[in-house]
Amino acid sequence: MKMSGGPASVNIKIILLVIAVLIIIGTLYYTQTLVTKLQEKERQIVELYAKGIEYLANTTNPDVDITFLFDNIIKPIDFPLIQSDAENNVYSRTDIRNIKIDSNLTSEQFNKFIEKIVAEMDADHTPIEVKYEGTTINKIHYGDSELIKQLRFYPYVQLIIAAMFIVLGYIGFSSIKRSEQSNIWVGMAKETAHQFGTPISSLMGWLEMLKINYQQSDKVLDISEEISDDVEKLNKITYRFSKIGAKPELVKKNVIDEIKQVTTYFERRLPQIGKSVELNISGDEQVYAEINSELFEWVIENLIKNALDAIEGTKGRIDIFIKELKNKVEIEVTDSGKGIEIKRRKDVFRPGYSTKKRGWGLGLSLSKRIIEGYHGGKIFVKSSKPGEGTTFKIILKST
Repeated sequence: MKMSGGPASVNIKIILLVIAVLIIIGTLYYTQTLVTKLQEKERQIVELYAKGIEYLANTTNPDVDITFLFDNIIKPIDFPLIQSDAENNVYSRTDIRNIKIDSNLTSEQFNKFIEKIVAEMDADHTPIEVKYEGTTINKIHYGDSELIKQLRFYPYVQLIIAAMFIVLGYIGFSSIKRSEQSNIWVGMAKETAHQFGTPISSLMGWLEMLKINYQQSDKVLDISEEISDDVEKLNKITYRFSKIGAKPELVKKNVIDEIKQVTTYFERRLPQIGKSVELNISGDEQVYAEINSELFEWVIENLIKNALDAIEGTKGRIDIFIKELKNKVEIEVTDSGKGIEIKRRKDVFRPGYSTKKRGWGLGLSLSKRIIEGYHGGKIFVKSSKPGEGTTFKIILKST
C-alpha cells in the first residue's frame, strides 16, 4: 500500500497546473475581447457625435433637425468626453462631459487640469476630428467608461480570489491527506494486531488444552496439528502484509480448493466464538483462475469475518457459491446477517468505514484492493436486505 505520492501524483499536479494556466489565459483573453468590443462601440458613438457636429457645420439647410441624434445617442453617453478646438483648447465647461471638476479652480488651474486630462485621453484613444470644408475645426477627446475600467481589473480580482481559494483548498486538502494517511497507518497497525489476534488466541487455547491433556497422546497429537495450523496461519499473515504494495505472483489455482482451506480453518474454530454458524460451499468443482493464494484467501477470510459479525444471533448461515460463466469466475458469499442499507453499500469498501465497535474499516477496503488492483477483477455488494442478509460478489478472470 503506497503512502507517498509517486509519478502519477506528480503528473496530476502538472495537469492541474496546466489547466489553471489555461483558465487564467482564457479569462484574460475573454475579458480583453469584451473590453476591445466595448471600446469600439464607444468610439463609434464618438464618431457619430463628431459626424453630427460636422454635418451641422457643413450643411446649408437651415431647417435640418438632428434633435433625435443628440437626444437619444449623444446625451446618454456615460464615458468622459471633451470637445476642443483644433489646438486642443477648451473654452467652455459645457464642452466637457462626465468629468468631475472642482468649481473653485481658477482659470489657469482649470486649463492645466483639462490639458492633463486631454493628454491622458489622447494617449489611450486617438481623438476624432470634426472638419469644415476639409479643415479641422474641432476635436473630440474621450476616455474609457467606468464599465471598461472595471472590466480591465475584474480578471485580476477574480484571479486573486481564485488563488486564495486554491491556497486554502490546497492547505485543507494537504491536511486531510495527512490525516487520512495517519489514520491508514494506525488502521494498518490495528488490522495487523487484529489479524494476528485470532491465531494467537487459538494458540493460547491449545496450550491450555495441552496442559490439561498432556498425558493423553491422541489428544496431544490432535492439538499439535491444530497448533501447526495456527503457526502456518501466522506465517500466511506475515506473507500477506509483506505483499501489500508489491506486485504479487498469480498462479493457476482451483477456486473451490482455495476457498475450502479458509472455511476448514474457520469451521474448527467457530465454537470458540460462541456461534453456531453453518458454512456451505457449492458450485462448479473444476473452476480455475489466476490468483495469489495468500492474498485471495485473505479476501475470503475478510468476507467470512464480515458475515460472522453481521449474524447477530447465535445461529446463522454463510453460503459460498462458485460458477464459471464464459471467461469469468463468479463467487458469491451470502450471509443471514442484519444486512446493509442501500445508501451504505458503497461506503463498506471505503477505508476507515465500519459499523463494528471493534472494527477499523480496512478489511473490505483491502479486499477491494486485492481483487481489483492485484487480480484485475471486481468485488461489490450484489444484494442486501436489512434483517435478511447480504451477498458479496467477486468476479475473476478464468483460465
